Amino acid sequence: MKKIINTPQAPAPIGPYNQATLIGDFLYTSGQIAMDVTTGELKTNDIEAETELVMQHLKAILSEAEMSFDQVIKVSIFISDMNNFAKINQVYAKYFSEANAPARETVEVACLPKNVNVEISLIAHKQA
Repeated sequence: MKKIINTPQAPAPIGPYNQATLIGDFLYTSGQIAMDVTTGELKTNDIEAETELVMQHLKAILSEAEMSFDQVIKVSIFISDMNNFAKINQVYAKYFSEANAPARETVEVACLPKNVNVEISLIAHKQA
C-alpha cells in the first residue's frame, strides 16, 4: 500500500509531487534542496551550509516516516559543480558511518531546480 509522506520540517513540493512515498517497507524521497522552510528563501551562498540544510530536510522526512539514516540503502546526489564534491562529501559523511554507508552516486548536472548547487534524494528500507 502506498502512503504519502510530507512534513512541514522540509520544503513543500514546488510541483506535482510529494516529499516522499512509502511503499511497504521502502521509502522513496523526492530530491531535496536548501530552501528555508519558514521563509521560502534559498540558502546557496555556502556549499557546506547548503548541503547541511538538505540533509536536515532528508532527516525530517525520514523521521516523519519513522525511519533514520541508518535505514538508508541508496542515495543520489546531483551537484552543479564537481569541484564542490569534497565539501559536500564532508557534510554528507557526518550522517553515515563508513561501515553502514548506503550505495550512492554523485552526478554533476548542468542545472538544478531554482539554480541550487546540490540536490539529494534517497531510498530507505525499514528493515535495513
